[in-house]
Amino acid sequence: MSQIKNLTKGLINENPVFVLFLGLCPTLGTTTSAINGMGMGLATLFVLVMSNLVVSLIKNFIPDKVRIPAFIVIIASFVTIVELSMQAYVPALFDALGLFIPLIVVNCIVLGRAEAFASKNNIYSSIIDGLGMGIGFTLALTVLGGVREILGSGSIFGFKFIEGDGMLLFILAPGAFIALGYLIMLMQKIKSKSA
Repeated sequence: MSQIKNLTKGLINENPVFVLFLGLCPTLGTTTSAINGMGMGLATLFVLVMSNLVVSLIKNFIPDKVRIPAFIVIIASFVTIVELSMQAYVPALFDALGLFIPLIVVNCIVLGRAEAFASKNNIYSSIIDGLGMGIGFTLALTVLGGVREILGSGSIFGFKFIEGDGMLLFILAPGAFIALGYLIMLMQKIKSKSA
């Protein structure tokens, strides 16, 4: 039962974006479309799960004095794998996300979960925690990107369904803040009704 709770806590109760307000730099910077949001979320999900797994696996061998630097090296290794894979297999998405991919290394969600959870729990629980938080992050970025894409260009996942142009504001940076604010408000209403 607690594993299911760990898996679902990242969706609503501890959603990294809408509740904990973590990882807002890539959230606001990459969500000009639903596909960009989903791509960034999936890249972060992979890094989160794999780094949690490795940190949990070797936590007893890392001296306390070098714990954080060791976690960063582990995370950077998986970010490099993601970056090279995206560059090889999805170059258009790689170009769209740009600098935000290497910045996953210092994303406070990934480092925070490694420090707060994976370094204190077993491998299975750490993987489940990484999946839960990663799915919540991916969902948040995809929804935010979808809202911005619908309002900004009248399309979703690149499929145009409204003739003409949308509201340019939502494709630009201020639109990210406005859309995020309304989504946070909606999430708070959902949380208060489910409590």
